[in-house]
Amino acid sequence: MSKDASGEKSVKKDYSRSASFRLLLRLVAPYKGLAVFTVLALLCDITGMLYIPTELSALINTAVSSTDASGMLAHGISMLVAAIVGSGGCIVSYWLASRLAARVGRDMRVAVYEKSLELGGYDFDQLGTGSMITRTLSDANVVQQTFLMTFIMLAPVPVICVVAIVLAFGIDYVMGWLLLAITLVMGVVMVIAVKVSAPIFLVLQGFIDNMNTRLRETITGIRVIRAFGREDAERRNLDSTFEDYARNAIHVNLVFATADCMTFFLMNVVEVLVVWLGADRVGVHAMQIGSISALVEYAMLIMFFMMMGQFAILQLPRAMACLTRASEVLAVEPRVRDQKAPAELAAAEPSVPVARFDHVSFRFADADEDTLRNLSFSLRRGEVTAVIGSTGSGKSTIAKMLLRFHDVTAGRIEFLGQDVRNVGQHELRDHIAYVPQKAWLFSGTIAQNLRDGNPDATDEELWHAVDVAQGAFVHELADGLDARVSQGGSNFSGGQRQRLAIARALARKADLYVFDDSFSALDYKTDARLRHAIRAELADAAVLIIAQRVSTIRDAAQIVVLRDGEVVGLGTHEELLATCPTYLAIAKSQERGGEEDE
Repeated sequence: MSKDASGEKSVKKDYSRSASFRLLLRLVAPYKGLAVFTVLALLCDITGMLYIPTELSALINTAVSSTDASGMLAHGISMLVAAIVGSGGCIVSYWLASRLAARVGRDMRVAVYEKSLELGGYDFDQLGTGSMITRTLSDANVVQQTFLMTFIMLAPVPVICVVAIVLAFGIDYVMGWLLLAITLVMGVVMVIAVKVSAPIFLVLQGFIDNMNTRLRETITGIRVIRAFGREDAERRNLDSTFEDYARNAIHVNLVFATADCMTFFLMNVVEVLVVWLGADRVGVHAMQIGSISALVEYAMLIMFFMMMGQFAILQLPRAMACLTRASEVLAVEPRVRDQKAPAELAAAEPSVPVARFDHVSFRFADADEDTLRNLSFSLRRGEVTAVIGSTGSGKSTIAKMLLRFHDVTAGRIEFLGQDVRNVGQHELRDHIAYVPQKAWLFSGTIAQNLRDGNPDATDEELWHAVDVAQGAFVHELADGLDARVSQGGSNFSGGQRQRLAIARALARKADLYVFDDSFSALDYKTDARLRHAIRAELADAAVLIIAQRVSTIRDAAQIVVLRDGEVVGLGTHEELLATCPTYLAIAKSQERGGEEDE
């Protein structure tokens, strides 16, 4: 690697680390008071743990050297108080730390989710759906668990080690040096374990992304897999993805197992050494016999907390990687953004078009050429405007630009007299009812899905929207509007889903209704009835229909014909048949099929 490349990698790594710390501080900042109380409770727990063996040692020494019952009683009461304080601090610190970690995890999850709502389609696709699922769920859980482990496992380690070693030196300098040596040996074991495991933990999150993506593809495409008999091939792909994760996870677990074995071995060695050297020191009257019990307890506490701290330290690189991934999402600047002081939409004069394309061009960020070029046409109240063209000609992109899912790269789109880039996205979309290409329904009831279009709609208004959308099948359902809807509307046919999606749009009172290839799953008869009902229902609004069937748009006031992102025809059905070869070719290719279906 060149010097410049190495420096760039180092700078990027430092930036990622600083971005992770900034995000962590931002997440913890609202709960500073809770963090302080958690630390105080944790100190009570540590104080109780260290004070009990000290008092136990004094009690044993008192019992051996004299028969002073009052002295033993005083030490016993001190131990009881220390136990109560320590136990109470332990319970309270665990409870407070759990609440703090849960809130940090929740806020991180919400921040990533809310940011995902701000991202445009292109921005979201660059991150990937599988990766976004992992960042929102798994990554947040890792940060939450690591935050909890840091408080209850890692934070006590330096305090216990330092205090226990100081107390050991206070008893006998030889035993103090022994505990210091034990601490250093355990530190070396921890450093080696972390150095070996940390890189693997960083890679594991990427494997989780891959597993999420592969599982999502397999579940959503299960019918295609079965139709083409690809079950065995997909099983092999899944096995390969899972084996990559399992191989690295097993490697980490082997490191854990080795570290655990060494720790438990050292614990037994240390216990033997403390008793053996302690007996020798008692024999030369360097310390009292009761001090051996205190030293054993100090050594066990050091070993136990360093072992737990090891688990927490091993999680830290993984948590930092998760924070980095979250900060990457939060740092994305959406390509479509509202202005600081967005313009407000007001009712325009009837003569003013609801929407107007003024020499509009659009290019995707990763494209070499424009997807749409020099579009100019208007959408007026009481008129149906249709867009037709071959697949990939940019029809759906027109609808997405109206909704500001994408912003134009040249020209301007006006809505109610305002440039859409000057209008807030939420306000703009409040004036538009949209039926997407894929008629997606959400789990719940039909009424709940329809009220996505208008939360305040009454049952009568919902039934009216259903009837206009030719949804007679809803009347035949036992529960009517309260009938259950599966995720994605999978318990309804394609045509039924489309009609429910159209009813959802009709439930909203809007200035512009956009139907993006929303009639493709309907038979010609239902299509004709629906268009007739919509024409009367939406007489006061502008209507944009994006379609591939000529029969769907032949009655439109104006038809925009697209070819390779350019307008090659603009007019009525009859005018285009006479003047536009592209439209004529589309009409002729569909003529025989349409006549047979009719």
